[in-house]
Amino acid sequence: MGFNQVRDGLLLLLAVSMTTAQWTSLENIKLSNPGQPPLQMNPGLTPQWLQSASQAGSPGYPSADQAQQVIQQQIKKLNWNFPAMPQIPTPPPLVHVDRYADPIPAQGVTVRCNETSVYVEVSKDVLGIDPTFTMASLTLGGCTPKSMDASSQVLIYESPLYGCKSRLTVTSDELVYIFTLGMSPVPIRGTPILRRAGTRVFIQCHYPRFHNVSSSGLVPAWLPYASAQAAQELLVFTLRLMTDDWLSERTSNQYYLGELINIEASVLQFHHVPLRVLVDGCVATTVPDINAVPRYFFIENFGCLVDAELTQSSSQFMPQTQANKLRFQLEAFGFQQGNSSLVYITCILKATAASSPADAEHKACSFSDNRWTAAYGADQVCSCCSSSCGSRKGRDLSKRGMQLKREVNLGPIVVVENVW
Repeated sequence: MGFNQVRDGLLLLLAVSMTTAQWTSLENIKLSNPGQPPLQMNPGLTPQWLQSASQAGSPGYPSADQAQQVIQQQIKKLNWNFPAMPQIPTPPPLVHVDRYADPIPAQGVTVRCNETSVYVEVSKDVLGIDPTFTMASLTLGGCTPKSMDASSQVLIYESPLYGCKSRLTVTSDELVYIFTLGMSPVPIRGTPILRRAGTRVFIQCHYPRFHNVSSSGLVPAWLPYASAQAAQELLVFTLRLMTDDWLSERTSNQYYLGELINIEASVLQFHHVPLRVLVDGCVATTVPDINAVPRYFFIENFGCLVDAELTQSSSQFMPQTQANKLRFQLEAFGFQQGNSSLVYITCILKATAASSPADAEHKACSFSDNRWTAAYGADQVCSCCSSSCGSRKGRDLSKRGMQLKREVNLGPIVVVENVW
C-alpha cells in the first residue's frame, strides 16, 4: 500500500515536469522566430504564469500594442502628384529693322529750285576717296550728272520738277517736289559682296499753293488767250501708297506676298471745274520701264481691274466718294522670272468733268462674285470688261469737255515672302 502511493506520487511529479518543459520549449521557439506567425494555442491549456508573462510583454517579444506603435512610427506619408507638362519657350517676336543708306553731308550739296526745274551741285569732297566711286554712280533719281566742273570738282545736275523720279507731296499750303540724290552700292572689285549700303540725301523744292491775287498794288497785265488756256490745263496727277485706314500716305514701301496694297490716284485741280480722276490702265514691271519683260497688266480696257478675274485675288476698286480721288487695292505679288523683289507700277491717269456720267471709256470696274461692278455709276458700263471696250469712232468729245491723260509712276515696291 505504501509502495503504491510512492509510485503514484513519482508519476504525478514526472507528468508535471514534462508539461512544464514542453510549454517552455514552445515559448522559446515562438520568441526565436519573430518573423514566423505565432502558434495557435488554446488559452485553456496555457499555464497561468505563462499567460501573465505574455500579457505583460517582454524585451524579446513586444506586445501587439507595442508592435503597432513601432510600425506607425516607421511609416511616412508620401505625397505624389502627376509631373507638370514641360513648358515650351515662346520665341521672341520678329523685329523688322529698316536699314537706310548712309546720309550725304548736306553742307556739300547746293540746290536751286527754279519755276519749272531744279538745279543741284554736289562737291566730290563729300564722297571721300572711296575707290568704288565713279561719276556715273552718283545719280539724281537715276539721272546722271549733266556736267562736272573740273576746277572745283563739282557735279552738276539739272532736271524738270516732274523728272528724275521726283515725288510730289501736297500739303495744306505747299506743293513739295522731292528728289533722291544717292549712290547705289557697288560690289568690291573681283567679288560679288557689298561692304557699304550706299549713300543718299533727299532734296525738296517747296512751292506755295496759294498766291495773293488782290488788285491792290498790282499793275494789270493782259495775257494772250493761249497762255491763259495753258495755265488752265495744268493738272497734277499723283499715285500714292496709303495706310490701311486711307488717312495718310504710307511711310514704308515693303509688303508681304498676298498683302493688300492700298493705292490712291488723285488729280490736283487749280482753276478747273470739279474733275473726276480715272485709271485707264496699269502695268507692273521689275524695272522702271513699261516695255521691260516680264510685265503684268492688272488694269486695262479703260478701267477694268482684271487681276481679280485672272488670279481670283482680292484686288478691287473702292467706291469713289470723292471725284478727284480714286482708290484701289492690289494684292501684292512677285514675278517668277528674275530674283528681284522690286515691283514698279506705271498707270495712265485721266481727268474728266465730274458731272459727266460713266460710260464704256470712263469707268472703274472690279470683278467679284463672278460679275463686274462699278466704283461709280451703273454696273452696266462694266459689261464690256470681259471683251473689248475700244473707243468708238466719230465720238463727240465736246459733250464730255476737256480731258487730259498723264503717265504716272509708282515704286519701287518691295515684295518679300512670309517667313514663319
